[in-house]
Amino acid sequence: MKDFRLRQVHLDFHTSPLIPDVGARFDKKEWQETLKMGHVDSITVFSKCHHGYSYHPTKVNTMNPTLKFDLLKAQLEACEEIGVRAPVYISAGFDEKDAVEHHDWLRVEPSNIGKAPDFEHAGYHMMCFNTAYLDKLIAEIEEVMVNYNPCEIFLDIVGEPMCCCEKCRADMTAAGLDYNNLKDVEAFGRKVYRNYLDRVEEAVHKHNPETIIFQNSGHVSKGRRDLIDTIDCLELESLPTGGWGYDHFPMSAAYARTQRDCFLGMTGKFHQTWGEFGGFKHPNALRYEAALSLAEGGGCSIGDQMHPEGLLNKSTYALIGKAYAEVEAKEPWCKGAKYIADIAVLAAECIKGRGEGGWHDAGANRILLETNRLYDFIDLDEDFTKYKMLILPDIWVFDEKIKSKIDDYLSQGGKLLLSGKSGLDKNNEFCIDTGVKFIGENEFRPTYFIPEFDTVNGKTEYLMRAVNYRFDNIDAEIVANGQNPYFNRTAEHFCSHQHAPNDRRLTYPTAAIKGNVAYIGWDIFRGYAESGDFHIKELVAYVIERLMNGNFTIESSIPDRGIVTLLQQNDRKIVHLLYSHTTVRGKNTEVIEDIVPLYNVDVSVKCNKPKRVILVPQNEEISFNYSDGRVSFTVPKVEIHQMISIE
Repeated sequence: MKDFRLRQVHLDFHTSPLIPDVGARFDKKEWQETLKMGHVDSITVFSKCHHGYSYHPTKVNTMNPTLKFDLLKAQLEACEEIGVRAPVYISAGFDEKDAVEHHDWLRVEPSNIGKAPDFEHAGYHMMCFNTAYLDKLIAEIEEVMVNYNPCEIFLDIVGEPMCCCEKCRADMTAAGLDYNNLKDVEAFGRKVYRNYLDRVEEAVHKHNPETIIFQNSGHVSKGRRDLIDTIDCLELESLPTGGWGYDHFPMSAAYARTQRDCFLGMTGKFHQTWGEFGGFKHPNALRYEAALSLAEGGGCSIGDQMHPEGLLNKSTYALIGKAYAEVEAKEPWCKGAKYIADIAVLAAECIKGRGEGGWHDAGANRILLETNRLYDFIDLDEDFTKYKMLILPDIWVFDEKIKSKIDDYLSQGGKLLLSGKSGLDKNNEFCIDTGVKFIGENEFRPTYFIPEFDTVNGKTEYLMRAVNYRFDNIDAEIVANGQNPYFNRTAEHFCSHQHAPNDRRLTYPTAAIKGNVAYIGWDIFRGYAESGDFHIKELVAYVIERLMNGNFTIESSIPDRGIVTLLQQNDRKIVHLLYSHTTVRGKNTEVIEDIVPLYNVDVSVKCNKPKRVILVPQNEEISFNYSDGRVSFTVPKVEIHQMISIE
């Protein structure tokens, strides 16, 4: 992507027509000075918001009734004068003005067929792209292109709809589809969305082929390259305080970077999430979140919301500036840098969707993140042989395509970790030589895990809440065994407060390694996502270490809450070390406040012998040792984020 900026602001401006004097306090000089205070190099400005009103004169829509001038033009001109990029935002899926005026344009969920839309509660209503609303939206897009010729059009609240409005029902019936069948509704929704994408691209690019189109659905669907290919730069919405949590963005970035060289991590300045006037997070949180985007190989986007008067809040941009001043200093070691990964996770979302598949992926993500491994999330179309090790979490039943790719991968020396039903075919037989014979799902739950290796709490019986699968050993090395409880908990059979203790009369194998292949007989990754038991992570970490046999590109002494990544930039490698202390405030808001520095962090990187190792952006050389193909050094201090250039 040309002119990729690392210090972006996504400026919300969803403004009710009931508020007086919209834009009345906009001042070009003050706008420019405020953006400079924030070290901002790109900011999204509004054509149309969720309320459905435009912020410029319009022949195809209605301008916000209390706005007296062309606010969009004024913002674009102010940005251009100071070299700040300015994408133009258009709300696509929400348009409350049109929702009220045209009930027949509303999206109707399959469960709401025949019900009147709810206008009794505050909130926006989804629009259907299969109605005349799409024609109006296209006209709004073309008007912006003709009058303003922006560098980018940002279209919000989009995606493949499940709609059963009157128009969709009629069109489905005409196409031989049954709108009472959810699979038919889903298939029709894909066609509707594809038509929307095609019409938007035509409307934009016939006026300027260079204008970027971003379609924001809040999530980059793993395995949906047909949708990803419609977007030049991926923006990964991930507000950690808004319910996403601090482990969400690394997982999202781990897939996005396999699809695009350019992507952004989109967080917010808010204490919690969007629509929060007067909400602020601590500057240390924003410093960490911006650094995390850089460490994962992306640029930064910070969400803000402008007051209806058209005035940017100076405290907000002082806050943003604390993070972006640091990003600006680090940019020379970030632009064009490519993430290095040892391990790939074949995303369960590709076959089970974001809901169910997301649990299995989240567990894998957390274990790899917390054990400081270098990893990507990939889909089936990725080249497996780029990675030293491949993890198939829990649910990857094989078909011929995946079996062929795995066979080829293993023949070239790749390492493979399977769990749960992964590696089985439709007949519940392993498609590759795991050294074990699959029996089936265990009738008991929970079960117990007994390691054959040292763990923090010894070789004892550990509770496992995840689904267990029984197998017989043929010729594999057994690294963990299991036991059942005396009985499952029922009204007739129960013991103590939760579950029955382990029954030592039967012990059976639960984790095995044969050559380059390991199998763990639990839905281990979903189990970790749901319970977070430390011994689950110990089991997975041990198996990974056994398979990798010390062949990790980077090792460090940073603790589990820390993050270590490695990127290649031209002929130098850039190590990122991050650490923050998070805590929960209120009911469930995970925040960062105090800085807890780390001292004397040891790092070892597999690479050619370097000429020097430098702390950047401080430009301070540190001593290093080189032996056996690895450079080793000690970083004296990590205060939120420290980069090290190996040159």
